[in-house]
Amino acid sequence: MIDLKTNYLGIQLKNPVILGASNLVNKIDNVKLAEEKGAAAIVYKSLFEEQIQLERAQLDDQLDEYADRNAEMVNLFPNIEHAGPEEHLFNVARVKQNVKIPVIASLNAVLNESWVDYAKKLEQTGIDAIEINFFYVPRDNSLDGHEVIKQQVEILQAVKQSVKIPISVKLSPFYANPLHLVSRMEKAGADGFVLFNRMFQPEIDIEKEAHYAPYDLSNQSDNKLSLRFAGLLYGNINASICSNTGIYTGADVIKMILAGADCVQVVSTLYKNKISYLETILDDISSWMEKKGYKSLDEFRGKLSNKSIEDPFVYKRAQYIDLLLKSDEVIKKYPVV
Repeated sequence: MIDLKTNYLGIQLKNPVILGASNLVNKIDNVKLAEEKGAAAIVYKSLFEEQIQLERAQLDDQLDEYADRNAEMVNLFPNIEHAGPEEHLFNVARVKQNVKIPVIASLNAVLNESWVDYAKKLEQTGIDAIEINFFYVPRDNSLDGHEVIKQQVEILQAVKQSVKIPISVKLSPFYANPLHLVSRMEKAGADGFVLFNRMFQPEIDIEKEAHYAPYDLSNQSDNKLSLRFAGLLYGNINASICSNTGIYTGADVIKMILAGADCVQVVSTLYKNKISYLETILDDISSWMEKKGYKSLDEFRGKLSNKSIEDPFVYKRAQYIDLLLKSDEVIKKYPVV
């Protein structure tokens, strides 16, 4: 009997495949279908403080647009305030009420006090854990990188102290030493890490000579970075490791577990292949395990991690040395003329 159970953030999951944060959760039917087809947990799309602030400012502008047009009309509308995060919190609670699998909230705040305030409110919805998103877009060349990390660690500590449920940290890969950062954040209380988030990147339309915002799904090749760091972290931290980005197939999930991940998050593959593809992913994992004689994930988790292999350079090599040394073989495979 194949056992796909795994542990993430101290929560037992029926298998290692989690539906990651996305707009797929906007419809309850999608959430129920994901559970039916095998999703082990659901990450509700992120609560963005910046979006709430923008919506609040837009509402104020709309309400004040016709104010003070004449002496009798100081304000056209009654005193109305933006609902803030209440709609988001309502939707998170609704998802939690409609499924039996764990639900994890995603949080992306700006102000230090907002991280704590929103985390408390999310916990009150009944969710099982919170995933906080950390990244930093350089805007000030006078701000030292150490200060950025210090601020993020302090936010993590404050959130961890304010709630009782587990906290995972979804990280950007753009740190000088992600391994040190993970170690430091684990000491600050992080129960797990999601490797890695995909940040918005600007794009330019050269015909219109204007910026635009493309909606780019991840590519399968994008999972190599997550695989590298799962392999480097396995056995060196006690916190959970969750691989994210570019994970499309059962084979991709198997690779991450061989490297050392406890679980994975999938999104893009479900947009491209539909939510029902979860069944195929899980069937492929089970079939591979049966063929290899594995009965549980623990039997092969971390088998190909940096800690378990003899070659010390597999995960640490970053240059194309071997590829360049075999340039003749590359030309045979990809002839240039």
